[in-house]
Amino acid sequence: MRLLHTMIRVGDLDRSLHFYTDILGMKLLRRRDYPDSADPQKGFTLAFVGYGDESDSSVIELTHNWGVDHYELGNAFGHLAIGVDDVYAAAERIRAAGGKIVREPGPMKGGSTVLAFVEDPDGYRIELLPAQRRND
Repeated sequence: MRLLHTMIRVGDLDRSLHFYTDILGMKLLRRRDYPDSADPQKGFTLAFVGYGDESDSSVIELTHNWGVDHYELGNAFGHLAIGVDDVYAAAERIRAAGGKIVREPGPMKGGSTVLAFVEDPDGYRIELLPAQRRND
């Protein structure tokens, strides 16, 4: 078994695609519209983004329900995590591209692993961690 994808709902698909592809450097792997024949306002679009092919990498499914422009995130979901070569450099690159850093790079509380958090346009948090991370 392996993890295939994580789905998150987004209010503005174009804005989210810009963030995940242009700011975080993922690729748009596939995108498809699913119209509702009974009510054209109730269709949805799925877009899959990631750093590698779905055949061997986990990806993110961005789900846009037509006619819905925002969601309440609730308090159960935590964050996504991305491994990077250098957390400090990745945070600066993301900031320079227009991304929102919500926790500056630095050691985690009570540990030595350097991490940072960025927020996507819908408010989902993404943790930046060293790709070769330690267990603290």
